[in-house]
Amino acid sequence: MAAAGAASRVVRTRGGDAAIAVEAKAAGDYVSQVDRSAEDAALALLREQTPDIPVLAEESGGERAERMWVVDPLDGTTNFLRGFPVVGVSVALVEEGRPVAGAVSAPELGQIWSAAEGRGAADADGRPLRVGDRVPGRCVVATGFPFRRKNERTLAHYLRAFTASLWAFEDLRRAGAASLDLAYAASGTFDGFFELNLSLWDIAAGALLVREAGGVVTDWAGDERAVFESGDILAGSPRWHEAMLAITAAPAS
Repeated sequence: MAAAGAASRVVRTRGGDAAIAVEAKAAGDYVSQVDRSAEDAALALLREQTPDIPVLAEESGGERAERMWVVDPLDGTTNFLRGFPVVGVSVALVEEGRPVAGAVSAPELGQIWSAAEGRGAADADGRPLRVGDRVPGRCVVATGFPFRRKNERTLAHYLRAFTASLWAFEDLRRAGAASLDLAYAASGTFDGFFELNLSLWDIAAGALLVREAGGVVTDWAGDERAVFESGDILAGSPRWHEAMLAITAAPAS
């Protein structure tokens, strides 16, 4: 949680700074001076306290390892640059392909959540997180649009699930920061979250929050481990997950 806090302090102090340098990594995908500075702050702390554990980070990269830290220093850069405060910081310890400890923070909203495998998930005040238990027709569900890999096949796959979800659930939300969508699913604010093609740093810590809060996390075919390879994620309450999996795992008509 300390590494997430270190990155969050950088994000919080630079919010609203009009002089922030920005580069486009791809269409609609930006990296700013703040992303890099926040990542530097998190990595400095991790390397000081756990020098034997390698790091995979969004901006500076790294190699996958059996045991590693996974860091997203600023999830929702577009939101941040446009003054929309829904941005997250995500830090997770991943062992043998699954997250075992992690924290997600919302630096501009003053919130932080953490979890450890087998020990539950909690907010900053130590209150346990619990997923919701609403019937599917009362569920409010978060999602994210597959804007990075926008091709006919991906969009068709996503839009089929999106359309079915509009019919199956009460409502959908798209705020633009997957780490926070997962944290809010873990706390029962949202009943679930689905998206395609996310990176490990987008989902590792948030997925652990959901699991430790009593939820289910899989890929779109129901695989609990493959989700951390593909980034095709369904995460939420057991009731919601069952209903959503029936949508995503059904053969295309």
